[in-house]
Amino acid sequence: MAASDLRNLLERAQTWPEEAQNELVALANEIESELLGGEYLATQEELRSIDAALASIDRGEVATDAEVAEAFAKFGRG
Repeated sequence: MAASDLRNLLERAQTWPEEAQNELVALANEIESELLGGEYLATQEELRSIDAALASIDRGEVATDAEVAEAFAKFGRG
């Protein structure tokens, strides 16, 4: 991507809804942090999702082996 492509994207992004702009800034900050070797800090939303998933597991709500195999068959193995 050329520098002019990046400038054009940033100019267009100024017309995006505030939530989309915030997401772009968060993603860019995450990329920059990875490039600088920084430590990743999860967002509050990510932490809530992790907590919800752990609570689900604690309640015994886990996929069966057949469900896992079906998901791998549908989405591939990576």
